[in-house]
Amino acid sequence: MRCAIIHYHELALKGRNRDFFEQQLLRNIRRTLKDLHVKGVDALQGRMRVRLPDDLPDHIVRERLARVFGIANFFVTEAVSLSLSHPDMEPIKEMAVRQAGERVYDSFRVNARRADKRLALTSMEVERAIGQHLCDMTGKKVDLRHPQLTMHIELLSSEAHLSTRKEAGPGGMPVGVSGTIAALLSGGIDSPVAAYRMMKRGCRVVFIHFSGRPLVSRASEDKVRDIVQLLTRHQYHSLLYIVPFGEIQREIVADAPAAFRVILYRRLMVRITEELARREDCWALATGDSLGQVASQTPENLSVVEEAAELPILRPLIGMDKVEITAQAQDIGTFETSIEPDQDCCKLFVPAHPSTKTRLDTIRKIERSFDIGLLVKQGLDRAERSEFTFPPSPGRSPVE
Repeated sequence: MRCAIIHYHELALKGRNRDFFEQQLLRNIRRTLKDLHVKGVDALQGRMRVRLPDDLPDHIVRERLARVFGIANFFVTEAVSLSLSHPDMEPIKEMAVRQAGERVYDSFRVNARRADKRLALTSMEVERAIGQHLCDMTGKKVDLRHPQLTMHIELLSSEAHLSTRKEAGPGGMPVGVSGTIAALLSGGIDSPVAAYRMMKRGCRVVFIHFSGRPLVSRASEDKVRDIVQLLTRHQYHSLLYIVPFGEIQREIVADAPAAFRVILYRRLMVRITEELARREDCWALATGDSLGQVASQTPENLSVVEEAAELPILRPLIGMDKVEITAQAQDIGTFETSIEPDQDCCKLFVPAHPSTKTRLDTIRKIERSFDIGLLVKQGLDRAERSEFTFPPSPGRSPVE
């Protein structure tokens, strides 16, 4: 029987709430594999098992599981039957030799884990028996510190699983255990990473993008759709709101001092995002702000923008620099899309010398010359909603 054996770490520390987190992880694993015709996903002692069809390529399983938040590591494995009271080591030895023969190595170690303590053999006894057999059959040496190959053995109640290839999962918390938030998504490098990091802490993310339309093309919207589809692989269903913001910006430019335009834009974005967030039962907003990276992200300006919100504003990148953020964007696959040229609404009408130490009383005085409620309503009325799914249903587009 072919299986994937999945381990988790942080979930195991949740005490009496552990079952809630495990069940959400189980649901997420089933969802990411739902189109692959797996035979079942089961919760076992401190681990999970996916029973795989014989014709499903390993690399597809690895690719899917490597994106499921909550998984610490996993491996695709073959299973042999095992008796608790009279374990027969011969099938395990034969499989160990066969799997090791598929790899090139000069040194190895055996790492056995016993899930059921009723098993007559201890983990160390199994390691010694399989290690000695591999030495006898292959002539390779044991190296416990720096082996070129590690034979992983999982000893369950009625079966043993072997693999020579352990894969790292993304860690974190299963998406869905931390509620829903709304993330402002610009299409640049930072905001997709911020959304990813909130998913990793168990949040479902609703995406909000402000477009410069009708003053610019739809280039930023096309980028954002591609980014949302990439990120949907981690949460399986996403909502994207696109808010045409160009006309609102033009009204601000006509009547506001140039130095404060960007802060006014951002405060309006926060207000519109908050109303959309309430529609989707979000408990917080999230942004890609990094402290001091640009003029709008100074301590003073961040504080002034945040004052426009009633919901909490989360900033998962606040202490990261551009090099760190770019590296993570490359790791998660959004970087190449983010650097494609577009016409970002935040680049429209940007003053040469924006304010970096904006005072709240100054902004409030400027805002009194606008009908803020009407501008927010204008943004909400023009917002366009799209849905994304992964894996897509047969015969249906991943974007609806």
